[in-house]
Amino acid sequence: MLVKICGITSKEAANGAVESGADFIGFVFADSKRKISPANAASISKSIPASVKKVGVFVNESVENMMQIAEVVGLDVIQLHGDEPPEVAEQLPYGIIKAFPAEKEVLEILKQYPCDYCLLDTPSKKSRGGNGTVFDWNLLDRLLLDRSKVILAGGLTPENVKIGIEKVNPIAVDVSSGVETDGKKDVNKIKQFITNAKQTRKDEVK
Repeated sequence: MLVKICGITSKEAANGAVESGADFIGFVFADSKRKISPANAASISKSIPASVKKVGVFVNESVENMMQIAEVVGLDVIQLHGDEPPEVAEQLPYGIIKAFPAEKEVLEILKQYPCDYCLLDTPSKKSRGGNGTVFDWNLLDRLLLDRSKVILAGGLTPENVKIGIEKVNPIAVDVSSGVETDGKKDVNKIKQFITNAKQTRKDEVK
């Protein structure tokens, strides 16, 4: 089971995630309370081993800006978390994660989207991700999705991640607010989340 720890803003949190076995470290470059500057992300990324993929999260950003930030930070993967059309993904020479709100109408579209992974998150009118609430996992039972491309997100915590994995059978899980205490990444919660997620089944690398 692959694990992505998102919304990293400090070396302590990044190092804790890496030491606990994270497969992806996510930096948010869109408007968010977890937003980080490219310079700070680049500083943190220097201590992240090559075996751990560095992900940049963007919302409706220009291809030029994404490319520039990716180069500065040393990103391996770009996560498109807005309304980006397929043409945007096709222009980016990086691994692509495309986030989709877990709504039936939207999920039908993802089958044709050019991406390495599709991240399924809780729908929200206010913000893009990081809402800390779980969507109805039963919705996915009615859709013929390639689970080897699905990253489950939305309201996951150390306590419910095993249940989510058993229900959805994703290739990976993504967490941000679920491993925070008072709005800051909690290294102990990160470790517990990764331990619980990886106890469910053998790691799989795409």
